[in-house]
Amino acid sequence: MPAAHHITLTAEEDRTLYELSLADGVARRIKRRAITLRLNARGWTTPQIAQHLHQCEHTVRQTLHRWRDGGLGGLWEAPGRGGKPKWQTADIDAVETWLQEPRSYTSVQLCRQLATERAVVLSGKQLGWILQKRATSGSA
Repeated sequence: MPAAHHITLTAEEDRTLYELSLADGVARRIKRRAITLRLNARGWTTPQIAQHLHQCEHTVRQTLHRWRDGGLGGLWEAPGRGGKPKWQTADIDAVETWLQEPRSYTSVQLCRQLATERAVVLSGKQLGWILQKRATSGSA
């Protein structure tokens, strides 16, 4: 049987975790981690927390280790996770320049030109998403 994991929170830490669990714009997994910590500090066991939050016990233990090793900052994912963009802002600027020319392009033609001139390989759908995101964010 694994050793019991129990943390102790100060009043300030508890308040911070409470506010974090209710905050808008915070990822759901971060909110769950905050709730996990508060429940554990109130004496809930790992299996009780896992059952209550519909998580694996391993996930609960991992959250407790994150807190122990990294404090509040440990609740977020480490940088460097996930896929990296295969394009730079200058590449999309070049595509936008091509789109201002008097001729029209299909997404396949734009992707082919991007691959030929800038050695960046994107699908037409991916290029469309990037251009749409830039247009809605006001970058274009």
